[in-house]
Amino acid sequence: MTHRTNGRVWEERVYEYLAQHGLKILKHSYHCRFGELDLVCADGDTLAIVEVRSRAAGSIASALETVDARKRRKLIQTTRHLLMRHPEWAERPVRFDIVAIDSSDTCNAQYAWIKNAFDTSDDA
Repeated sequence: MTHRTNGRVWEERVYEYLAQHGLKILKHSYHCRFGELDLVCADGDTLAIVEVRSRAAGSIASALETVDARKRRKLIQTTRHLLMRHPEWAERPVRFDIVAIDSSDTCNAQYAWIKNAFDTSDDA
């Protein structure tokens, strides 16, 4: 399975997982010139921006470690663009979540949902 295909498979699994946990999926794979948002969800009144990261067994860095300062800045910029395009969401509180999947190429994949993993003051 290619890296891109593996990522899409995990995004679909996370999509279903979050829906089962009460989040309403508003957008999937939002693209703009700044980057991509994997999932945009409503968790009650909160807009949850969810980054899905997966890494194969034996990877040097864990999936969570790959969300570095540069990636966080891109997510924040892309979210600002999203909110300009969707002013109906602009007044909602925004939360950045990460779903990190390690050993994603095995039947023993380990994943964690980190709510409010960072905020705009971290890297803006």
